[in-house]
Amino acid sequence: MMRDEIVYPRKGKNDPSIGPVAVMVAMEKDLALIRRSMGIDGRAAGRILTSRLYRGTYGHQEIALVGPMLGAPYAVMILEKLIVLGAKRILFFGWCGSIREKVRIADIVVPDRAVIGEGTSVYYPINNEYPCPSNGITNAIEESLEQSSIPFHKGPVWSTDAPYRETTQKVLLHQSMGVLGVDMELSALFTVAGFRQVEIGALLVVSDEIGSLRWKPGFSSSKFNRSRKIAAEVIPAICQKL
Repeated sequence: MMRDEIVYPRKGKNDPSIGPVAVMVAMEKDLALIRRSMGIDGRAAGRILTSRLYRGTYGHQEIALVGPMLGAPYAVMILEKLIVLGAKRILFFGWCGSIREKVRIADIVVPDRAVIGEGTSVYYPINNEYPCPSNGITNAIEESLEQSSIPFHKGPVWSTDAPYRETTQKVLLHQSMGVLGVDMELSALFTVAGFRQVEIGALLVVSDEIGSLRWKPGFSSSKFNRSRKIAAEVIPAICQKL
């Protein structure tokens, strides 16, 4: 089939091939946690743009691990490249802000759909206003959390390009839609995965709260850091189910 893109991702001569399972990690400090939980030591196997790509094996599963990344356009470029290198089942791990008062700092969120508020998704027409993750990967995330007795919230997440424009009006609108949190990547990642016909799912830790219409940051709190470590430790179990 002829591609309609003029510029498209391709495998370079020195790019490594990877297996079907990949983990995308938004934040640098979480990348280190997940490398430790998977026993991935040593130097990166390569780079994708300014992110580092690691390869490792956990149990029977070969896993590619890449990060850090921030924002929909950049995360989508990483996803596109991972697909070209061989990824078919992708787990995204990142942070989100809570827009519901029942969802607190350090809570775990498993997104079941996304609300598009970023500008990347419109370039990947899938005719779905609310792109969804893979049922299989979402089930694997839920099962792994339950087996580790880790409580979580499941529901929609709103993705935005403008974290400093999370206005009262927008927060109230998304609250009325049942949205749990806000991030910067998921709606684009879910959209592109649907467009490219690969599977994706996500696991998020709540870093701050705006559900009361006042900002409560928790980025440096001990309970947030503890939840990040707990979530990172369950990532290998999720990958083994993919």
